[in-house]
Amino acid sequence: MSTLRRQGLLDHLLELRTRLLRSFIAVIVVFIVLVPFAQRLYTWVATPLLERLPEGATMIATQVATPFLAPFKLAFFTAVFIAMPFMLYQAWAFIAPGLYQQEKRLFAPLFVTSVLLFYAGMAFAFFVVFPLIFGFLVAVAPEGVAIMTDINEYLDFVLTLFFAFGLAFEVPVATVLLVWAGFTTPGALAEKRQYVLLGCFVIGMFLTPPDVISQTLLAVPMYLLYEAGIVMSRVFLRGWKEVEAQRAERGKR
Repeated sequence: MSTLRRQGLLDHLLELRTRLLRSFIAVIVVFIVLVPFAQRLYTWVATPLLERLPEGATMIATQVATPFLAPFKLAFFTAVFIAMPFMLYQAWAFIAPGLYQQEKRLFAPLFVTSVLLFYAGMAFAFFVVFPLIFGFLVAVAPEGVAIMTDINEYLDFVLTLFFAFGLAFEVPVATVLLVWAGFTTPGALAEKRQYVLLGCFVIGMFLTPPDVISQTLLAVPMYLLYEAGIVMSRVFLRGWKEVEAQRAERGKR
């Protein structure tokens, strides 16, 4: 019996290694395809700032290798973003054999929704948040201060916001999973609205630059997506009404 268990564990480890290797290869392949376009890609990502800099102002590189390394760094993270659906599928393929049939049916819509929401969060950051943030920061610069942002610092800044908004837009999926796992119910989540709203602004304070605009632009969509998660839980999941009734009955005792 012990030998069979060890063989089963070894099979799982080999399967995990295969899935991780496939994910790594996917990222590398996409990265190789993007490398010739790395400079153009960086220029495109820098557009929200470049369009709002004062006339004659430019971005700068404070280190010798930065003009070469920053575009390659962006190309690599872009490859990770593009390969994200394939990597999530590999994770699904690894855990799928241990799930029940109804759990597998639930995964498909959640998988598609999570991928679309992640990309929607990144798009929201690029097309809505970046122009507002950079316009605000340039406008409040003291008179006589030349705005010359380092290209590597700018890249770290926008990548952080991409990840922050991409993950923040996953709130509906996380909400549905919590209800599906039995940790809570839609009614219990609705009762905590005021605390969640406060928590969204706290999270926005930590994940975004120290300005009210970016914090609000992250907190408000997070809260709205939390409400969307409650609605999705009530529509797509079964059994939550019985759980809420049982909890209400216990509360009366």
